[in-house]
Amino acid sequence: MKRIEIQNAKHFETNEKVTLFVENGVFVDALSDKADEVIDAEGLTVMPGLVDMHCHLREPGYEYREDIKTGTMSAAKGGFSSVCCMPNTNPVCDNAAVVEGILRKAELVGSANVFPIGAASKGLAGKEIAEMGLMKEAGIVAVSDDGKPIATANLLKKVMEYASDFDIPVLNHCEDLSIAEGAMNDGAVATSLGLRGIPAIAEEIMISRDIQTAEYLDMPIHICHVSTARGIDIIRQAKKRGVKVTCETCPHYFSLTEDKCVTYDSNFKMNPPLRTEADRVAVIEGLKDGTIDCIVTDHAPHHIDEKDIEFSLANNGIIGFETAFAVGYTYLVKPGHLTLPEMVSKMTINPSKILRLGRGTLDKGVPADLTLVDLSEKFVYSEEEILSKSKNSPYIGESLEGRVKVTITGGKITYDELR
Repeated sequence: MKRIEIQNAKHFETNEKVTLFVENGVFVDALSDKADEVIDAEGLTVMPGLVDMHCHLREPGYEYREDIKTGTMSAAKGGFSSVCCMPNTNPVCDNAAVVEGILRKAELVGSANVFPIGAASKGLAGKEIAEMGLMKEAGIVAVSDDGKPIATANLLKKVMEYASDFDIPVLNHCEDLSIAEGAMNDGAVATSLGLRGIPAIAEEIMISRDIQTAEYLDMPIHICHVSTARGIDIIRQAKKRGVKVTCETCPHYFSLTEDKCVTYDSNFKMNPPLRTEADRVAVIEGLKDGTIDCIVTDHAPHHIDEKDIEFSLANNGIIGFETAFAVGYTYLVKPGHLTLPEMVSKMTINPSKILRLGRGTLDKGVPADLTLVDLSEKFVYSEEEILSKSKNSPYIGESLEGRVKVTITGGKITYDELR
């Protein structure tokens, strides 16, 4: 494995120039011999490799949308060294064999560390608990029913109790499906477009259920992709009471609103849906005050035939690996909502701690995952540069700031714009 020396990089926390050494795949104080590769990072900022705790790589079963090779290439281009893939594959990732298959493929062709998340219920059907212990032995880092909520309070209670025996975090998509039959956020915009709406309370009711369950059991719960002001405040008050709750949001919830749907462009259709301007501001406030712990991509590739159709029929979801850092820097750091270290922590050490990955730092002796970015570079995101198989991004044509130039994962250069 290469010995790498990185010179003249500005540290993301101190802004001071540092030299970093990588040997045998880890950060070291000094190299044992001459460097095999020297990277001059003049003008660039170094930070830990990004950690995405919520994405979809689509393999096995949906390789026409994305696969582990293309998905991790896209992740590396976005500065991600570690990605955690959700279990809505075909077959569902609800047993050790599927987990092992994902990890084997990632070892062979991956450009990022891949950490599978197992299904909480068999087949994501919301009836029987999946084989958590065997999946934990095989390599899962959490359980979730992904795009479906854990179906009932009774099942959630059992999942949390069972998961605690194996020290497995539980992640939940919070949505009361009985009132969530719609294509976008419920409100005046949906009415004007003639589209059925998904009310904010669909998310908030389920957040409340999960928090009350966690409080009753005194066990942790992680809430996926929060998008509403009231939902964030429910989590905020729960944290103040000492409830063991963590949560995440996505770049689209602090940079876009439901108004983007007026063109019927399905690249603005996702679940949870884009909300109101008040909700967008509340997401930023939640990030600022620490209520929201993590920023994730919810990278959800879809074939053009699944998106370039009538808005109400199009699949939910967008790709996000390649734009997440730049959108965060453009919409959070540049306006002064968060400092760069605050944003980076929500994309590195915080998700790593929740899932116990042992990643997300530049400390000596840990796996050498790092990202070099040019914070001053402005660019227009174009479809031609997308490495993902799918092109369903709402940011195509948008001017962003903060471009990833190099990604290193475990001491291996996985993306490089400097050569």
